[in-house]
Amino acid sequence: MGSIHSSKSSRPITSHHSNTITPCTRTHQIGALALIIVTFFLTRIFDQSLNSSSFSIPTTTTSGEYRSKNDVVRFSDSGGALFWPERGYGTHLSLKIYVYDENEINGLKHLLFGRDDMISPDSCVKGQWGTQVKIHRMLLQSRFRTRKKEEADLFFVPAYPKCVRVMGGLNDKEINQTYVKVLSQMPYFRLSGGRNHIFVFPSGAGAHLFKSWATYLNRSIILTPEGDRTDKRDTSAFNTWKDIIIPGNIDDGMTTHGSRIVEPLPLSERKHLANYLGRAQGKVGRLRLIDLSKQFPDKLECPELKFSGPNKLGRKEYFEHLRNAKFCLAPRGESSWTLRFYESFFVECVPVILSDQVELPFQNVIDYTLISIKWPSTHIGTELLDYLESIPDKDIEEMIAWGRKIRCLFAYTPGSDSCTAFNALMWELQRKVRQFHQSSETFWLHNRTIVDRNLVEFSKWKPPLHLP
Repeated sequence: MGSIHSSKSSRPITSHHSNTITPCTRTHQIGALALIIVTFFLTRIFDQSLNSSSFSIPTTTTSGEYRSKNDVVRFSDSGGALFWPERGYGTHLSLKIYVYDENEINGLKHLLFGRDDMISPDSCVKGQWGTQVKIHRMLLQSRFRTRKKEEADLFFVPAYPKCVRVMGGLNDKEINQTYVKVLSQMPYFRLSGGRNHIFVFPSGAGAHLFKSWATYLNRSIILTPEGDRTDKRDTSAFNTWKDIIIPGNIDDGMTTHGSRIVEPLPLSERKHLANYLGRAQGKVGRLRLIDLSKQFPDKLECPELKFSGPNKLGRKEYFEHLRNAKFCLAPRGESSWTLRFYESFFVECVPVILSDQVELPFQNVIDYTLISIKWPSTHIGTELLDYLESIPDKDIEEMIAWGRKIRCLFAYTPGSDSCTAFNALMWELQRKVRQFHQSSETFWLHNRTIVDRNLVEFSKWKPPLHLP
């Protein structure tokens, strides 16, 4: 059989019309390689330009030097910009979130304003539970909001259950019944089994504010500051694989740019080694701290705080106490999370976590060993004070400096600043997006038609719906 290439000739193959094809020389090969390299670097630059966020938390090497990894947030060289890691998140935010309107679903207004619609959102936005309002308001004004359900990646269900409950707008039974009523009117909730629906529960109670959460929201995305509530209940409502821990709501007067309620003090001017500002609530760890402060009043401040009545501690007085120590202690209370942890970064004291079961926000990208201390709650005593006293001011200043960079991720500040709790939340939500959704009550046919158990097409599903 003949060979395609002649063994006796190195002439190029010619066409029927004898048009010569230019051979691939070494110069061509080098040029092609150079083109590939240039294309690669231009693509990387373009991807980074699409990323509207900027921020970097380094990690430490075995030699103690700081370096950046692809799986942590990275600060730009100038220090102001922040780049979210690409691994698992993508190169830029491209979310589309549908926000249910209060008039769209019968009963939803009651979860926002109470049974008589008398509770003002402005009263709900204050205090440590204000995230239930702030996240809702920010989504309404966000570029990630879509008004078309069919193109939405995720669905946000606005509700202020903690505020409504505390202010007497609904009792526990009414909250439970109203949630079930609202969910039964949402075809897209039934379609996915709730997997692409977002709910905010802003307090230590977590999703337990909705008594039947385990039945109806066990697949949904829950935003909460609380990762453990097993002190009063058998199970925690938080699931690390589907839910997201969010920072608590810090007083706006401490997080906004410009003049703050109080400014941090230099370490040399701080009166105490450590402090704990809060009520005892009969909790062992807190009671130990109070006893310890009586033994060592010059080292540990634990004032008896009054949050009501004529001797109530004002906002400014509270933060003036908090800033007057090198370390701010954050023991467990009714739940594992505490707002003092987040407040510490804004008065620039190093937070010391004394809550063993605590879950912290954005753990995929933040190395908390750089900015805080976690100490076993079983070792609250003189051993703790001796350890804190042994830490050089140089190390404290370094931890405070890293905390100063990262604290923007704990603030629900408005505007286009890339380093905010809201933007961080959007990145975490982007990881939850699925291409396909189904539930035990969802079926599909050969022509991609979605139907229910009775073979009714999705477009014809009418409330009340049978919930999965």
